[in-house]
Amino acid sequence: MLTCYYAAMQIIPALDLLGDYAVRLEQGDYDRVLFRQPIEEFIGRIVATSPELIHIVDLEGARDGALRSEVVRRCVDLAGSIPLQVSGGIRTIESARLALGAGASRVIVGTAVWAEPSALANYVEALDEQLVVAFDVRDGQLSVRGWLSSTGLGVDEALARCVDAGVTRLHVTAIERDGTMKGPDLALYERVCSSGLAIVAAGGVRDDRDVAALEEVGCEAAVMGVGYLAKLGLSLES
Repeated sequence: MLTCYYAAMQIIPALDLLGDYAVRLEQGDYDRVLFRQPIEEFIGRIVATSPELIHIVDLEGARDGALRSEVVRRCVDLAGSIPLQVSGGIRTIESARLALGAGASRVIVGTAVWAEPSALANYVEALDEQLVVAFDVRDGQLSVRGWLSSTGLGVDEALARCVDAGVTRLHVTAIERDGTMKGPDLALYERVCSSGLAIVAAGGVRDDRDVAALEEVGCEAAVMGVGYLAKLGLSLES
């Protein structure tokens, strides 16, 4: 069995969906698709590595603002006993509960929790530890709506809001590094880890050295896309 841990650090393989395909985008750009593969085939390759958790992003849902619960259920069925954390198009507490009802173990919510000051606390109250807050950073500000819009919130202000609302876990993505294999933004992760919240890091994570560096600054887990496959000696195409 191939392990998904480096020391105490959890490694979470990523599966990005667009339509009926697993894809990889560069820097979250819908026009820069690095590869495309049928969902069943790609999930099968990931499941074969026996991860502890799989990270699912429905890019279509994130862009259009609508949860595709049938896609969540399909992925849950394909993943078997492996739990999923799911994001994309979860814009209401009801849709978050729908994703959990479709079999997701936890949900990542971004756009909706930043919509108004009270939203974060409302989601925490409703979802507790099944909520992971998306903290997607581009040029020092949080992005939402599939990374297509900026909230105008800086990192420190957004962190303070999360702490005040009782958020327990953040999914932090350095958008400029996503899909680039250029390494994680360690300065960003050190900054967010100082909040005391559990941090899942994403964006540019390539190998053991990157994982070790993220663990050193305090992250609890790292999401890997292209880097995960490379670590296992797999190509995108094969």
